[in-house]
Amino acid sequence: MSNDVTRAQELLKEHRESIDRLDAILVYTLGERFKHTQAVGRLKAAHDLPPSDPDREAKQIARLEDLAKRADLDPEFAKEFLKFIIQEVIHHHEKHQDC
Repeated sequence: MSNDVTRAQELLKEHRESIDRLDAILVYTLGERFKHTQAVGRLKAAHDLPPSDPDREAKQIARLEDLAKRADLDPEFAKEFLKFIIQEVIHHHEKHQDC
Protein backbone atom coordinates (compact mmCIF):
# COMPACT_ATOMS: atom_id res chain seq x y z
CA MET A 1 0.00 0.00 0.00
CA SER A 2 1.23 3.47 -0.80
CA ASN A 3 1.93 6.07 1.85
CA ASP A 4 -0.99 8.13 0.51
CA VAL A 5 -3.44 5.25 0.95
CA THR A 6 -2.08 4.46 4.42
CA ARG A 7 -2.41 8.10 5.43
CA ALA A 8 -5.93 8.26 3.98
CA GLN A 9 -6.90 5.18 6.01
CA GLU A 10 -5.50 6.76 9.18
CA LEU A 11 -7.45 9.96 8.53
CA LEU A 12 -10.60 7.97 7.82
CA LYS A 13 -10.18 6.12 11.13
CA GLU A 14 -9.72 9.43 13.01
CA HIS A 15 -12.82 10.95 11.39
CA ARG A 16 -14.88 7.87 12.20
CA GLU A 17 -13.72 7.91 15.83
CA SER A 18 -14.76 11.56 16.08
CA ILE A 19 -18.13 10.77 14.50
CA ASP A 20 -18.65 7.94 17.00
CA ARG A 21 -17.88 10.28 19.92
CA LEU A 22 -20.23 12.92 18.52
CA ASP A 23 -23.00 10.33 18.07
CA ALA A 24 -22.61 9.41 21.74
CA ILE A 25 -22.81 13.08 22.71
CA LEU A 26 -25.99 13.47 20.64
CA VAL A 27 -27.64 10.46 22.25
CA TYR A 28 -26.77 11.51 25.79
CA THR A 29 -27.79 15.10 25.06
CA LEU A 30 -31.16 13.97 23.70
CA GLY A 31 -31.59 11.73 26.74
CA GLU A 32 -30.97 14.69 29.04
CA ARG A 33 -33.29 16.90 27.01
CA PHE A 34 -36.09 14.35 27.21
CA LYS A 35 -35.66 14.05 30.99
CA HIS A 36 -36.45 17.75 31.22
CA THR A 37 -39.30 17.64 28.73
CA GLN A 38 -40.82 14.72 30.64
CA ALA A 39 -40.70 16.85 33.79
CA VAL A 40 -42.35 19.70 31.88
CA GLY A 41 -45.06 17.30 30.70
CA ARG A 42 -45.76 16.14 34.25
CA LEU A 43 -45.87 19.74 35.44
CA LYS A 44 -48.27 20.73 32.66
CA ALA A 45 -50.51 17.77 33.39
CA ALA A 46 -50.55 18.51 37.12
CA HIS A 47 -51.67 22.08 36.45
CA ASP A 48 -54.00 21.33 33.54
CA LEU A 49 -51.85 23.23 31.04
CA PRO A 50 -51.98 22.39 27.31
CA PRO A 51 -49.43 19.84 26.09
CA SER A 52 -48.15 22.14 23.35
CA ASP A 53 -47.14 25.80 23.25
CA PRO A 54 -47.19 26.94 19.60
CA ASP A 55 -45.65 30.35 20.40
CA ARG A 56 -42.67 28.80 22.17
CA GLU A 57 -42.30 26.17 19.46
CA ALA A 58 -42.15 28.87 16.76
CA LYS A 59 -39.57 30.82 18.75
CA GLN A 60 -37.49 27.69 19.31
CA ILE A 61 -37.56 26.83 15.61
CA ALA A 62 -36.46 30.36 14.67
CA ARG A 63 -33.73 30.23 17.33
CA LEU A 64 -32.48 26.87 16.08
CA GLU A 65 -32.46 28.05 12.47
CA ASP A 66 -30.27 30.97 13.52
CA LEU A 67 -27.95 28.69 15.50
CA ALA A 68 -27.74 26.35 12.52
CA LYS A 69 -26.71 29.17 10.21
CA ARG A 70 -23.98 30.21 12.63
CA ALA A 71 -22.84 26.59 12.97
CA ASP A 72 -22.71 26.16 9.18
CA LEU A 73 -25.50 23.57 9.34
CA ASP A 74 -28.37 23.48 6.87
CA PRO A 75 -31.11 25.52 8.64
CA GLU A 76 -33.85 23.50 6.95
CA PHE A 77 -32.39 20.28 8.33
CA ALA A 78 -32.14 21.84 11.80
CA LYS A 79 -35.73 23.05 11.57
CA GLU A 80 -37.05 19.62 10.53
CA PHE A 81 -34.97 17.93 13.23
CA LEU A 82 -36.40 20.21 15.92
CA LYS A 83 -39.93 19.75 14.60
CA PHE A 84 -39.46 15.99 14.93
CA ILE A 85 -38.25 16.38 18.52
CA ILE A 86 -41.10 18.77 19.37
CA GLN A 87 -43.68 16.32 18.02
CA GLU A 88 -42.20 13.56 20.18
CA VAL A 89 -42.26 15.85 23.22
CA ILE A 90 -45.89 16.81 22.59
CA HIS A 91 -46.75 13.12 22.24
CA HIS A 92 -45.18 12.48 25.66
CA HIS A 93 -47.00 15.47 27.15
CA GLU A 94 -50.31 14.19 25.81
CA LYS A 95 -49.64 10.85 27.49
CA HIS A 96 -49.17 12.67 30.80
CA GLN A 97 -52.47 14.48 30.24
CA ASP A 98 -54.25 11.12 29.87
CA CYS A 99 -52.96 9.81 33.21
